[in-house]
Amino acid sequence: MAAEEAHIVLSMENVGVMFDSQPVLKGIDLAVEEQTIVSIIGPNGAGKTTLFNVICGHVRPSVGRVFYRGREITRKQPHEICHAGISRTFQIPRPFPEMTALENVQMGIWFGKEAHADRGSEAPPTAADLLEIAGLTHKGQTRAKELTLSEQRRLEVARALGTRPRLLLLDEIAAGLSPSAIRQAVELVRTLREHGLTLLIIDHFLNLTARVSDRLIALDNGEIIVEGKPSEVLNSPSVIASYLGERSPEPRMAETEGV
Repeated sequence: MAAEEAHIVLSMENVGVMFDSQPVLKGIDLAVEEQTIVSIIGPNGAGKTTLFNVICGHVRPSVGRVFYRGREITRKQPHEICHAGISRTFQIPRPFPEMTALENVQMGIWFGKEAHADRGSEAPPTAADLLEIAGLTHKGQTRAKELTLSEQRRLEVARALGTRPRLLLLDEIAAGLSPSAIRQAVELVRTLREHGLTLLIIDHFLNLTARVSDRLIALDNGEIIVEGKPSEVLNSPSVIASYLGERSPEPRMAETEGV
């Protein structure tokens, strides 16, 4: 894997994680190219969230290395990784509940300001700009705790954008949403790519992946079992057996037809 190649934004080399002597990730090798959308799929316990936590510095790998834009970040602290250009959302939104949506996004901007102080005359986006990208302009003065689940997830995206990332990790932004909210999430993901971002997505229920991804990576028991184009991965016998059981992908995706 050529971590030094300029078009590779993120790479992981033989990454493994052990919790209480039990392997959670085993021999993970992956590369994410610039301005692509790559989704990580797999059943509960496959290691998806642990993989995100390794990338963001919340979990230290037992073995292996992680590179961002050719520089090793394996032992960096989470704030250092964020300031380098990687940001994330969480499946369970974590806003400042008493703050307005606008204030929440401003917190992200303030956190990222120090890292980008050397960008000279380049004008950073305002909190209002980022709320507009997330489709929340009309909710700017609403307290975060009063937003719906879909709105809180989009607020997480807007706040993450405040740190001005180049790589954005989205954790289950469509989980538990209605079909109409899923369609909004799909459009948001497509908009983020149009703004030049590279996206790495966790999607357990396949609500977004087949619609927006350039490539899927399927995990099972902490290992990559197959990766490739969405149609190839979703029809792979190993994915159907270990992730979808005896059912084909269509029933899981039926609710999002037409997205």
